[in-house]
Amino acid sequence: MTTAQDNAALNEFNALLESDAFPCFAGRTANRRHQVDHLFAHAMGCPSHDGILAKGIAAFAQANPPEGTFRSLVVHFTDADPVPEPLFEKLLFARLEGIQRIDARKHAWDPKVSSDPDDPAFSMSIGGEAFYVVGLHPGASRPGRRLAHPALVFNLHSQFEFLRQHERYDRLKAAIIQEDIERNGSANPMLAAHGESSEAIQYSGRHITGEWRCPFAPIHSPERERA
Repeated sequence: MTTAQDNAALNEFNALLESDAFPCFAGRTANRRHQVDHLFAHAMGCPSHDGILAKGIAAFAQANPPEGTFRSLVVHFTDADPVPEPLFEKLLFARLEGIQRIDARKHAWDPKVSSDPDDPAFSMSIGGEAFYVVGLHPGASRPGRRLAHPALVFNLHSQFEFLRQHERYDRLKAAIIQEDIERNGSANPMLAAHGESSEAIQYSGRHITGEWRCPFAPIHSPERERA
């Protein structure tokens, strides 16, 4: 059951995706087709909802949609004040770390990707499945990530692999980059070709130059509970 605050967050999210600033037409299409699921938490800096989020993200990861169906899960933080990009980045990885710490009790890291955030083969893993995470928040420098409240979008890594296998990924990525240039005047400078650098540096959307260390330490539990 959603609250008025949750509904307001949904309206803000829909407004961003339908705005002139949002370049990802694939995400817009998925949203229009009701292929985006939503979870809600309060303050982004508070770990009190990590258990609920871990369970919800894992359930989404294991839902097994038909191949070629593209779905996303959005975690909305409805009780949070705007923060600068460096702080948002810290909060993003703090929540990912808290969620993954709980998830590790039941699920191993997806063996198809690395758990080392400095490894070019890294992807976030929840529920045994890899995700590419996109941070949205009011203080984002990129207009396409400037949502009125903080949110984390979880995109299944398997969806991108499906596109690569069918030789559609590069064309789609190029089209979205061109859309970003046309709508916002420039492309996101943090987008890197798959495998060139860790995707973790892209999660927050902050423009990072020079040396960077990811503030995330994965947990590997040797005593996972049996589901």
